[in-house]
Amino acid sequence: MNTANITDTQIEEFQRDGAVLLKGAFADYVEPLRKAIEENKANPSWRERTYTPEDGSAPFFQDYCVWSQFGGYKSLVTESPMAAMAARLMQSRTARIFHDHILVKEPGNSIVTPWHQDQPYYLVEGQQSVSFWVPLDSVPRDRTIEYVAGSHHWNKDFKPTRFDGTALFENDVSEEVPDVDAKRDELDILGWAVEPGDAVAFTFRTLHGAPANASPTRRRVISVRWVGDDARFADRPGKTSPAFPDLDFAPGQPFEADEFPVLHTTA
Repeated sequence: MNTANITDTQIEEFQRDGAVLLKGAFADYVEPLRKAIEENKANPSWRERTYTPEDGSAPFFQDYCVWSQFGGYKSLVTESPMAAMAARLMQSRTARIFHDHILVKEPGNSIVTPWHQDQPYYLVEGQQSVSFWVPLDSVPRDRTIEYVAGSHHWNKDFKPTRFDGTALFENDVSEEVPDVDAKRDELDILGWAVEPGDAVAFTFRTLHGAPANASPTRRRVISVRWVGDDARFADRPGKTSPAFPDLDFAPGQPFEADEFPVLHTTA
């Protein structure tokens, strides 16, 4: 799939629902990405965060901001049509890479990814944003990531919490994430069975969550986050996730830094 294969209907779905399935979008990159994940696990960054469940089940490996360090990741970000696709979906002249997030739920991992928005965790603000969630394994509907359709239009930033339930920012009085599972009959919940190289594109403010991996197969994913023309540095009350401790910026300034290059500009 290239940018020309993103239809007006898919753009409309993305803008309306906050999430859209892109079948086969990055199928040509699956094997290099799988190799990169093994290289990454053997050489994690300082941002690496592996959750080992208290029940003794398999770990959940995560790492951030490593797209430029491993060839498979870098080719997806810089050589695939992802940047151009991001600009088209966001309806932005430019697409600027924000960061990548590597997620590997090993077979039998019991950790549920709780319902959350990504936006409140970040040091960037803007209405033009997109994450590409790219699975490297087959994921059936009952184990796939889910989204609350239209939640990006609620004009709310819910309290960001760590996976253990503690608040990311001390003394944060933001509104709690609603109990989506208790309201499933009232909400439009989106989710798709996916194959390696498919992608789900969603906005930073779309509520989403994912079940545990109670299966005999791995669930390897790379998620790549992009921002558009209106991106600005955000004012947060503490260390963001991911953190950029050496970055010098002022809230409200245009989101520009060497760490976040523009990788597509529409002619």
